[in-house]
Amino acid sequence: MLVTKQPVLRRFWYPVIPLELLNDGPKPFTLLGENIVVWLDSQGEPAAVLDRCCHRTAKLSRGYVKNDCIVCSYHGWEYDRDGKLTRIPQAPHSAGTPKWSVPGFHCKARYGYAWVALDEPLQDIPDVEGAEEPGSRLIQEFYEVWNAASFRYIENVLDFAHFPYLHMQTFHDGADVNAVHEKIDHHEWGFTSVSFVPVAGADKMQQSLGLAGSATVRPTTRNYYVPFARTLIFTGPDENRHVIHSTATPIDDQHMMFVQFCVRRDTEEQAPAAELIAWDRKITLEDRAMVEATDYDVALDASDSAEMHTMTDRAGLLARRKLLELLTSHGEIESRRTPRTAPDALAKSTR
Repeated sequence: MLVTKQPVLRRFWYPVIPLELLNDGPKPFTLLGENIVVWLDSQGEPAAVLDRCCHRTAKLSRGYVKNDCIVCSYHGWEYDRDGKLTRIPQAPHSAGTPKWSVPGFHCKARYGYAWVALDEPLQDIPDVEGAEEPGSRLIQEFYEVWNAASFRYIENVLDFAHFPYLHMQTFHDGADVNAVHEKIDHHEWGFTSVSFVPVAGADKMQQSLGLAGSATVRPTTRNYYVPFARTLIFTGPDENRHVIHSTATPIDDQHMMFVQFCVRRDTEEQAPAAELIAWDRKITLEDRAMVEATDYDVALDASDSAEMHTMTDRAGLLARRKLLELLTSHGEIESRRTPRTAPDALAKSTR
């Protein structure tokens, strides 16, 4: 699937820029191949329009904010949050501002980010457990570009079969996880997977996450949200929870912005944020090295792929199916760079 060729993906919310990065002025971002500019108004609310002045095509992200509008630094043309042109300094005495504009996009703030939907959203921003409750800590962890397709990241975080191999230096020592119990419940925009995964380094992991006690089997809940978001919940023996929310915001077909924050119900003294981030950093670096080594053109339709699958790929294959159903329900076909016909072995393994 090529994300820039699937119009329905424009109808979802994506976190694009931390709000704090907008405090010193407008910033550019590329979302699904669309160059946009994001800024904050006087109330601290974000706005987003196409990063292109309709006068001489200059980038509006090189401009500044005035009276809640973004001003092009080339000739001073001003645009409101809907992209409507509100002032032309070179024509101050005209009867009225021409009805010129640039495309404006849906934009709002949540969880410390400016979220953007390029077209009318099909659903709201996912609700993350505890993130907006009194007494919770929302800890911003990562905001960085990965050279990989958004779905390749999602596929990785829905998979537990790679733990004994990719994460041997952090929380696993190579013990077999093929017998992991996993229960999947479907919902309208994705699914919830509950699994009980044996973790050889449980004591070390529990301690690093500030979860009291130890356990050799970690209850783990993964909520997948179409198209490119998931929430991961670790539960400790004392019922304390470490909640991680990640979004693989699609920049283009081959790049994604990795956005991740975590939610805690304890204090900084009990579990310092720097230590939590350092632990999650080790794991994400292991994931990143491998995810960036995959082919960006993911085949949602298993019959059009040369990839092999096993039973431990169940959640990832379900996510592919959910995305393919989304496309077909909106009259789209899956766009591929190099469609391939699956061999008989693959066809049998996915029935």
